[in-house]
Amino acid sequence: MSSIAENVKSIKQRVAEAAVRSGRAPEDVRLCAATKMNDAARVREAIAAGVDICGENRVQELTEKYEQGAYEGCPLHFIGHLQKNKVKYLVGKVQLIESVDCLELLETIDKRAKSMGLVQNVLLEVNIGGEEAKSGFAPDELARCLPQMGQFSSIRVRGLMAIPPICEKTEEIRPYFRAMKQLFVDNGAKKYDNVSMDFLSMGMSADFETAIEEGANIVRVGTGIFGARHY
Repeated sequence: MSSIAENVKSIKQRVAEAAVRSGRAPEDVRLCAATKMNDAARVREAIAAGVDICGENRVQELTEKYEQGAYEGCPLHFIGHLQKNKVKYLVGKVQLIESVDCLELLETIDKRAKSMGLVQNVLLEVNIGGEEAKSGFAPDELARCLPQMGQFSSIRVRGLMAIPPICEKTEEIRPYFRAMKQLFVDNGAKKYDNVSMDFLSMGMSADFETAIEEGANIVRVGTGIFGARHY
């Protein structure tokens, strides 16, 4: 079985090759280690091996590992579904909340950040497949939502995030990534207060190379780095 270090080296090589295929430099794409269900020691191994970001899915798990110093020396993102009552545990701890899926959550984050005297960076999660079981902004909602960001003085929208529908073949997922890139470009061309389209986070262990080819500059890889999770 490959070690975490060997896996990170292999994934980073594949990230670099996909970046070059997309006409970008390897350093333009950031590898986020999805650290769910991996303890602090394994997280530290991934950081030592050179991942660019740690991404946590669960607030309780993030809090526990944060207190253990698991993420020291590496930016920390929250990448899972976030409930409003858990916002207080994240603001000020994470560099980026990638999974902001509604205006009400934005309001809660803004209020918390304001009370702490800081600005919280976020990505807006887009339900690019229109799936009823998934949260996120509908693609056509962005044009109505982004102009409202000026009212949130303690939030900075830094881009978009998506989890496309599960597809049997990698090529079937490509149109979703392509549609996300178009949303990213179209909205980046407009000037909204408190909005800068810097990051497009999409792609996981099974499809991150396709996501990069279609424009992702953050990919979230868990199984590819740590191996299969045992629930």
